[in-house]
Amino acid sequence: MTLTELKYIVMLAEEKHFGRAADRCYVSQPTLSVAVKKLEEELGAAIFERSKSSVYITPLGEQIITQAKRVLDQANMIKELASSGKNQLKGPLRVGAIYTIAPYLFPFMIPALHNATSEMPLVIEEDLTENLRPKLRNGELDAIIVALPFREPDVVTQPIYEEEFVVLMPKKHPWTALKSIETDQLSTDNLLLLGKGHCFSEQVLEACPIVSDSEFNEGRTIVNGSSLETIRYMVASGLGVTVLPKSAVTNINHDLLEVRPFTAPAPKRTVALAWRASFPRPKAIEVVSQSIREACKHLDL
Repeated sequence: MTLTELKYIVMLAEEKHFGRAADRCYVSQPTLSVAVKKLEEELGAAIFERSKSSVYITPLGEQIITQAKRVLDQANMIKELASSGKNQLKGPLRVGAIYTIAPYLFPFMIPALHNATSEMPLVIEEDLTENLRPKLRNGELDAIIVALPFREPDVVTQPIYEEEFVVLMPKKHPWTALKSIETDQLSTDNLLLLGKGHCFSEQVLEACPIVSDSEFNEGRTIVNGSSLETIRYMVASGLGVTVLPKSAVTNINHDLLEVRPFTAPAPKRTVALAWRASFPRPKAIEVVSQSIREACKHLDL
């Protein structure tokens, strides 16, 4: 049994597809398949159940996968400990962030981080919370920046900042005559939101429950976009209105768009930094946290 074989079965458990798992491990599909079969024979137990189109984890395999993740995490800690013993602020740090945070926070966070330490480059990954979660747990990422609520065993979550939501509308929209927007008003126009899986859209619908009530939406639609930037373009074209986190209203084209706050109390979200409790570079986490707070000054948060 090797660490490489354990990595293979963990990746296969996540992807449930030999080809995709092989791609993530940077090996050929036959190499991964042979290694998994060899490990099953060594253990005398079936970890996976295979069919022509699918891969399933057996009940015993679930337990083996869980333990394999722990072993890989501990093995990674050995490498991190060796590195941290020299300088915790030296060497790459792997940081993930959700799509509605990364494009707006990193342009200000990276310079602040560079001022604090120039020897700790970031390996950045943008994804959905549901995809960042296992990567943090498995050691593929060292820390992630997400919106609360976020709960994960053996993970420390530190709230960093709060930001209110605002309404983005076309330049000639009737609402531009208003100083603020009531949440109930969102049910009276086409609402553009991010697609399924984006926690920001879920937070908007939770903060404005009337929007999802069909009685208040006759003749109106909720349009899903792939990114906040794409949604901006659709709003500028006159398709409808959208809700943005305050940090995302930078570089607005005011020839085409207008922004209005919500009437108090405005809906808002809390953004947090999360990392494994066992991560052996606490000083690196502290510097990242400070850099995020510094970035908030530029974003007026």
